[in-house]
Amino acid sequence: MKGDLFSSEHMVQPATAPGMTVENAKCIRYAVNGEMHARQGAMVAYRGDLQFERKGQGVGGMLKRAVTGEGLPLMAVRGQGEAWFAHEAQNCFVVEVEPGDEFTVNGRNVLCFDASLSYRISTVKGSGIAGGGLFNSVFTGHGRLGLVCEGNPLVIPVAPQYPVYVDTDAVVGWTAGLGTSLHRSQSLGSMLRGGSGEAVQLMLQGEGYVVVRPSEATPQKAQQH
Repeated sequence: MKGDLFSSEHMVQPATAPGMTVENAKCIRYAVNGEMHARQGAMVAYRGDLQFERKGQGVGGMLKRAVTGEGLPLMAVRGQGEAWFAHEAQNCFVVEVEPGDEFTVNGRNVLCFDASLSYRISTVKGSGIAGGGLFNSVFTGHGRLGLVCEGNPLVIPVAPQYPVYVDTDAVVGWTAGLGTSLHRSQSLGSMLRGGSGEAVQLMLQGEGYVVVRPSEATPQKAQQH
């Protein structure tokens, strides 16, 4: 067969290393030798001797998911082989989590991760119920985390003297050492008159980085995730 479709740009080459790598801008490849975890429904192709099993979260995890809408519906992938993961043709990125690191990320942006990483669901400090359910997953341990993002993300440095304010529907995640609180940028009178549509932001203070996607979640997609 000939043609642009069969050029080296699109042709999959043999894996050169175990674990997670970016296959292209829209897809992550994972060379599995044991176990890894991925969001349910994210596998688009695989080869080798692999088994896919829905990963239970226990009673506590189910309760958190029901209350928060977060919960990361996961599957475990076990065996030896290669699998490719993607989600709605969103851009893919890999984050290296090292011992002592802590990376907070919105569940809708998680694609796959090493089994050596652990996560917990956490309430964003300062949000409470008024934040409309600002819950995220906090990853710790040592391993790689595959993320998806609509468009190319913005990575904004945060310094003690320069807090950053982000739209709650656009934030992807942030690094350890950052404190969070809700910031209301409109007065009550302004909101009653219609306002700007940007009434509340998430304020991050401290020293680290915040990752923001260049779009806000639509109500339909926010419900899906």
